[in-house]
Amino acid sequence: MPLPPCSLLIATYNWPKALELCLHTVLQQSVLPNEIIIADDGSKPPTTEVIEQFTANSPVPVVHVWHPDAGFQLAQIRNKAFAKAQYNYVIQIDGDLLLHPHFIADHLAIAKPNHFVSGSRVLLSEKTTRFLLQQNTPFQGVKTLGNDKNFFNGLRLPAIRNFLADKYKQSGKNTYYVKGCNMAFWKNDLLAVNGYNEAFTGWGREDSELAIRLINTGIKKRFLKMGGVSYHLWHKEASRDNEATNTAMMEKAIQEKHVWAPKGINQYL
Repeated sequence: MPLPPCSLLIATYNWPKALELCLHTVLQQSVLPNEIIIADDGSKPPTTEVIEQFTANSPVPVVHVWHPDAGFQLAQIRNKAFAKAQYNYVIQIDGDLLLHPHFIADHLAIAKPNHFVSGSRVLLSEKTTRFLLQQNTPFQGVKTLGNDKNFFNGLRLPAIRNFLADKYKQSGKNTYYVKGCNMAFWKNDLLAVNGYNEAFTGWGREDSELAIRLINTGIKKRFLKMGGVSYHLWHKEASRDNEATNTAMMEKAIQEKHVWAPKGINQYL
């Protein structure tokens, strides 16, 4: 079965060095995306310079979607970027992830109609992250320098990957468990639920709420384990001032079986 063409959506905000490293790992993919869309939540000019330099040498088209900085508006900038996607399968990452060379290939290998995908990531320590950011050569893989977490997520075993896809984190408290930094969707499914709910601002729960609405429409979750390996650069946590409000909206989506975001992607189509 041929792999579907895809768009790679990368969310970023004011960390140009991390984005530069992330983009290096995109170029090292065994299967390249058909386009790269950078969802920029209001970064300053140094990020634009990194994107322009990358675009000049990229073998695939690059689209930079930017809006002015109005605080943490991740749901909104992702909707704007999704609206620009030229391909029906969209792999979503954050710009502080470093990708295993088969990251895209693994995602496409488990892509399935009427399903969305969530993966996971290795959490790099501050020490490892500092070392990687100081390098002047493209990323060539991660060697732990101590205090890294979830390194089990760095294992890649395709046979087990396929076995676990419909079994891992599928029920109970894990029914809606996802990691927004490593997900994939069919664009048609996103349009059917109106994408991200832009009522979510600040850190937290916007990805789970989207998963809830997708599941409520009958779209099933697959989990990418032992594949789609990625490494998350350490950084200080974002403010969680809105966490309680966002969690309440997420729980309401479960209780009331929401399927549609009142303010979502349809504004940008």
